[in-house]
Amino acid sequence: MRRALEVAVTGPDLPVAPGGAAEPAAGGVDVPVGAVLYGPDGTELAVGRNERELTGDPTAHAEVLALRQAARRLGRWRLDGCTLVVTLEPCTMCAGALVLARVATVVFGAWEPKTGAAGSLWDVLRDRRLNHRPEVYGGVLETESAALLRAFFR
Repeated sequence: MRRALEVAVTGPDLPVAPGGAAEPAAGGVDVPVGAVLYGPDGTELAVGRNERELTGDPTAHAEVLALRQAARRLGRWRLDGCTLVVTLEPCTMCAGALVLARVATVVFGAWEPKTGAAGSLWDVLRDRRLNHRPEVYGGVLETESAALLRAFFR
Protein backbone atom coordinates (compact mmCIF):
# COMPACT_ATOMS: atom_id res chain seq x y z
CA MET A 1 0.00 0.00 0.00
CA ARG A 2 2.88 2.37 0.65
CA ARG A 3 3.94 1.97 -3.00
CA ALA A 4 0.37 2.74 -4.15
CA LEU A 5 0.35 5.86 -1.95
CA GLU A 6 3.65 6.90 -3.51
CA VAL A 7 2.19 6.47 -7.01
CA ALA A 8 -0.92 8.43 -6.00
CA VAL A 9 1.22 11.38 -4.93
CA THR A 10 4.03 11.35 -7.48
CA GLY A 11 2.43 9.68 -10.48
CA PRO A 12 3.69 6.50 -12.12
CA ASP A 13 6.84 7.94 -13.67
CA LEU A 14 7.91 10.65 -11.23
CA PRO A 15 10.57 9.90 -8.62
CA VAL A 16 10.29 10.48 -4.91
CA ALA A 17 12.56 13.36 -3.88
CA PRO A 18 15.59 12.65 -1.66
CA GLY A 19 14.53 12.12 1.92
CA GLY A 20 11.22 10.55 0.87
CA ALA A 21 9.27 13.77 0.17
CA ALA A 22 7.04 13.28 -2.83
CA GLU A 23 7.24 15.67 -5.74
CA PRO A 24 3.81 16.90 -6.88
CA ALA A 25 2.43 15.29 -10.01
CA ALA A 26 2.35 17.37 -13.17
CA GLY A 27 -0.88 19.33 -13.42
CA GLY A 28 -2.10 18.19 -10.01
CA VAL A 29 -5.70 18.13 -11.26
CA ASP A 30 -6.61 14.45 -11.06
CA VAL A 31 -7.79 12.93 -7.80
CA PRO A 32 -4.68 11.28 -6.29
CA VAL A 33 -5.51 7.58 -6.42
CA GLY A 34 -2.65 5.16 -6.99
CA ALA A 35 -2.70 1.50 -7.98
CA VAL A 36 0.03 -1.13 -8.20
CA LEU A 37 -0.44 -4.55 -9.79
CA TYR A 38 1.81 -7.36 -8.58
CA GLY A 39 2.40 -10.65 -10.32
CA PRO A 40 1.89 -14.03 -8.64
CA ASP A 41 5.55 -13.99 -7.56
CA GLY A 42 5.24 -10.50 -6.01
CA THR A 43 6.98 -8.66 -8.85
CA GLU A 44 5.61 -5.21 -9.63
CA LEU A 45 4.03 -5.50 -13.08
CA ALA A 46 2.30 -2.15 -13.48
CA VAL A 47 1.26 1.08 -11.80
CA GLY A 48 -1.50 3.55 -12.49
CA ARG A 49 -2.65 6.92 -11.22
CA ASN A 50 -5.93 8.60 -12.07
CA GLU A 51 -5.61 10.43 -15.40
CA ARG A 52 -9.18 11.37 -16.29
CA GLU A 53 -8.51 15.10 -16.31
CA LEU A 54 -5.08 14.72 -17.87
CA THR A 55 -6.31 12.57 -20.76
CA GLY A 56 -10.00 13.46 -20.99
CA ASP A 57 -10.74 9.73 -20.74
CA PRO A 58 -13.57 8.83 -18.35
CA THR A 59 -12.14 5.30 -17.97
CA ALA A 60 -8.64 6.47 -16.97
CA HIS A 61 -8.93 5.34 -13.35
CA ALA A 62 -5.75 4.16 -11.63
CA GLU A 63 -6.94 0.54 -11.53
CA VAL A 64 -7.87 0.39 -15.22
CA LEU A 65 -4.57 1.95 -16.28
CA ALA A 66 -2.62 -0.56 -14.17
CA LEU A 67 -4.65 -3.45 -15.64
CA ARG A 68 -4.01 -2.25 -19.20
CA GLN A 69 -0.29 -1.84 -18.58
CA ALA A 70 0.03 -5.29 -16.97
CA ALA A 71 -1.92 -6.96 -19.79
CA ARG A 72 0.38 -5.34 -22.36
CA ARG A 73 3.45 -6.37 -20.43
CA LEU A 74 2.30 -9.98 -20.02
CA GLY A 75 0.74 -10.22 -23.49
CA ARG A 76 -2.57 -11.50 -22.16
CA TRP A 77 -5.75 -10.18 -20.61
CA ARG A 78 -6.05 -12.85 -17.92
CA LEU A 79 -4.18 -11.68 -14.85
CA ASP A 80 -4.58 -14.90 -12.87
CA GLY A 81 -2.72 -14.93 -9.58
CA CYS A 82 -2.10 -11.17 -9.62
CA THR A 83 -2.79 -8.75 -6.77
CA LEU A 84 -3.99 -5.18 -7.20
CA VAL A 85 -3.24 -2.70 -4.43
CA VAL A 86 -5.11 0.61 -4.67
CA THR A 87 -5.46 3.56 -2.31
CA LEU A 88 -9.26 3.89 -2.71
CA GLU A 89 -12.04 1.31 -2.84
CA PRO A 90 -12.72 0.51 -6.51
CA CYS A 91 -15.83 1.88 -8.22
CA THR A 92 -18.22 -0.37 -10.17
CA MET A 93 -16.32 0.09 -13.45
CA CYS A 94 -12.99 -0.83 -11.87
CA ALA A 95 -14.47 -3.68 -9.85
CA GLY A 96 -15.99 -5.10 -13.04
CA ALA A 97 -12.66 -4.82 -14.84
CA LEU A 98 -10.88 -6.57 -11.96
CA VAL A 99 -13.37 -9.45 -12.11
CA LEU A 100 -13.08 -9.73 -15.90
CA ALA A 101 -9.27 -9.70 -15.71
CA ARG A 102 -9.39 -12.55 -13.18
CA VAL A 103 -7.27 -10.65 -10.64
CA ALA A 104 -6.83 -12.95 -7.62
CA THR A 105 -6.62 -10.39 -4.81
CA VAL A 106 -7.66 -6.76 -4.33
CA VAL A 107 -6.25 -4.70 -1.46
CA PHE A 108 -7.50 -1.15 -0.93
CA GLY A 109 -6.96 1.68 1.50
CA ALA A 110 -9.81 4.15 2.01
CA TRP A 111 -13.45 3.12 1.83
CA GLU A 112 -15.63 5.06 -0.65
CA PRO A 113 -19.22 5.21 0.63
CA LYS A 114 -20.49 7.16 -2.41
CA THR A 115 -19.24 4.92 -5.22
CA GLY A 116 -17.42 1.97 -3.65
CA ALA A 117 -18.05 -1.45 -5.18
CA ALA A 118 -16.02 -3.63 -2.82
CA GLY A 119 -18.34 -3.53 0.17
CA SER A 120 -19.40 0.08 0.74
CA LEU A 121 -22.22 0.88 -1.66
CA TRP A 122 -22.06 -2.32 -3.72
CA ASP A 123 -20.02 -5.49 -3.49
CA VAL A 124 -19.28 -6.38 -7.10
CA LEU A 125 -16.02 -8.11 -6.23
CA ARG A 126 -17.74 -10.72 -4.04
CA ASP A 127 -21.00 -11.06 -5.96
CA ARG A 128 -21.73 -14.79 -6.14
CA ARG A 129 -23.53 -14.38 -9.47
CA LEU A 130 -20.25 -13.56 -11.20
CA ASN A 131 -17.85 -16.16 -12.56
CA HIS A 132 -14.82 -14.88 -10.63
CA ARG A 133 -14.49 -13.44 -7.15
CA PRO A 134 -11.14 -12.06 -5.97
CA GLU A 135 -10.14 -12.03 -2.32
CA VAL A 136 -10.71 -8.54 -0.93
CA TYR A 137 -8.89 -6.75 1.87
CA GLY A 138 -10.14 -3.26 2.65
CA GLY A 139 -8.96 -0.55 5.01
CA VAL A 140 -5.23 -1.22 4.63
CA LEU A 141 -3.43 2.01 5.62
CA GLU A 142 -6.89 3.55 5.54
CA THR A 143 -5.91 6.59 7.60
CA GLU A 144 -3.06 7.53 5.25
CA SER A 145 -5.14 6.89 2.13
CA ALA A 146 -8.10 8.92 3.39
CA ALA A 147 -5.85 11.78 4.55
CA LEU A 148 -4.37 12.07 1.05
CA LEU A 149 -7.85 12.42 -0.46
CA ARG A 150 -9.06 14.86 2.20
CA ALA A 151 -6.02 17.07 1.60
CA PHE A 152 -6.66 17.04 -2.15
CA PHE A 153 -10.31 18.08 -1.81
CA ARG A 154 -9.50 20.89 0.63
